[in-house]
Amino acid sequence: MTARLSGGALCQADWAAEVLGQALVIDLNERSEHLLGGPEGRDEMIGRPIAEFWPTDSKADLAEMIAEIAMDPSPRATRTRDISSLLLSRPVLTVQRPEDGGPDMVIVAVTGPLKDHRSYWSVRASEERYRNLIHYMPNPLLRVEARAMVEVFTRLRAEGVYDLGPYLDAHPELIDFANQTVRVTEVNRATTVLFGATRATDLIGPVGYLFEASPDTIRRIMVAHFEGRRSHAEVIEVRRLDGRLLDIQLAVTYPTPPDLRDVMVISLDDVTDRLRTEAQLRQLQADFARAARISTLGELATSIAHEVNQPLAAIFTNAETSLRWLSRDEPNLAKVIQLTTRIVASARHANEVVHRIRSMTAKHAPERLPLDLNQVVDEALLFIRHNIETRSIQLSVKLGLGMPRVIGDRVQLQQVVVNLLVNSIQAIGQAIGQADAKDGRIELCTGLGEGGEVAFVIRDSGPGIAEENLDRIFDGFFTTKEEGIGLGLAICQSIMTAHGGGIAASNRPEGGACFRLWLPAERGAGLGAAGAASPTCAKVEVR
Repeated sequence: MTARLSGGALCQADWAAEVLGQALVIDLNERSEHLLGGPEGRDEMIGRPIAEFWPTDSKADLAEMIAEIAMDPSPRATRTRDISSLLLSRPVLTVQRPEDGGPDMVIVAVTGPLKDHRSYWSVRASEERYRNLIHYMPNPLLRVEARAMVEVFTRLRAEGVYDLGPYLDAHPELIDFANQTVRVTEVNRATTVLFGATRATDLIGPVGYLFEASPDTIRRIMVAHFEGRRSHAEVIEVRRLDGRLLDIQLAVTYPTPPDLRDVMVISLDDVTDRLRTEAQLRQLQADFARAARISTLGELATSIAHEVNQPLAAIFTNAETSLRWLSRDEPNLAKVIQLTTRIVASARHANEVVHRIRSMTAKHAPERLPLDLNQVVDEALLFIRHNIETRSIQLSVKLGLGMPRVIGDRVQLQQVVVNLLVNSIQAIGQAIGQADAKDGRIELCTGLGEGGEVAFVIRDSGPGIAEENLDRIFDGFFTTKEEGIGLGLAICQSIMTAHGGGIAASNRPEGGACFRLWLPAERGAGLGAAGAASPTCAKVEVR
């Protein structure tokens, strides 16, 4: 493109707007017409100021270079400069005075690979629509420029780095570099409200303030960008300008392909109230579960008393016998030591019973620990075995051998087993029509399901579940018992779901109910399609 300076522009060259306003287009080639003309054609562009067509992001560069040429008396004065451009990659701007054009004429040329075949004005219009979309969106959005990091990523790939995670472990300073050089360049109105800012410019600058309360987040964002993912999302804590912490669902959208663009869009969704409500709901569920445990233990008072009385009676008997051996003319100390050892063992057993009872009634946050499901079942039977025996119910326990552990809360899982056993005892009593259910039978079985999950099945010889109730028995406050409140099975289901497992109910062909429970194994194996299938008990311990 060729331009001629008119009037007094030469002596006012320090004013960019003045220079470009008086630099008139006198000729241009086809490419300039396409890229800069927009709706105007060549004929309409000639004779008009170059300021009307030149891209805003490099107007200052062009004005400075034209001014320098105007003040340089050399016949072929030339200036060259790297500039930024929406249309070209690595653009270079050249301004030169032609030999035969006179002192008031310059040739303006821009070279560089074309990255967008649209005209400058088409790109500007697209950018303007995009900017308006961001500003009027109700969600907080930030536009982030990461050119420096894109250049670093390009260099690392050239050096043979393909896994950014280990590289960041060895070079944590790169994370600090990203916090300082990746910049927020634009925010919408919703973002200023979210952060409690008075104006958008309060949030323009290095991106580090976003991750002040969650410093590990930017590392994961960098890894996702380096790996070429389209997006990254997670819940983080963000600090407002007034210091208050918010729980934020963050989502980062990366350009495609990632090595050609250096702009990202970050969306922020305030989930503080939602997470607080979910925490309150979990606490409410825990309180209901604790109330149900206490209620169940009240029903099992006789069985618990029996479990405590057994070791106490043994302590009393062994203590009396020890006294008799000690009161002899020649005390038998060896016998006394033997009896005292038994007393200690009985006391320890009584203490364990009391500890388990206290654990069932205590208010505590759910734990996630590796557990042996067989041990959980054994400990649950402690609370209820006496109730089963006094009703002459036959109990069959088959525990799978060598099963993987599960991750969970011991007390909650014991609560599920106890609740199901109590239901079976009551159902058998209902079937027989009397408390002493001589023909009653309960079967317990643990093992591995077909999908690799750890499974537990309880079957009874009660009347089973009415077909119309099968789809409702896990609903809250649904009960078929005259004095029931309908929380037991609902709580069992919520506990199993919270552990990543499940519970299902069915009727046995020969009569009675069957409850199947499953949990993911500690090794992290997911539940297969047969998650609710009966456990495989090919190798079992029969007791």
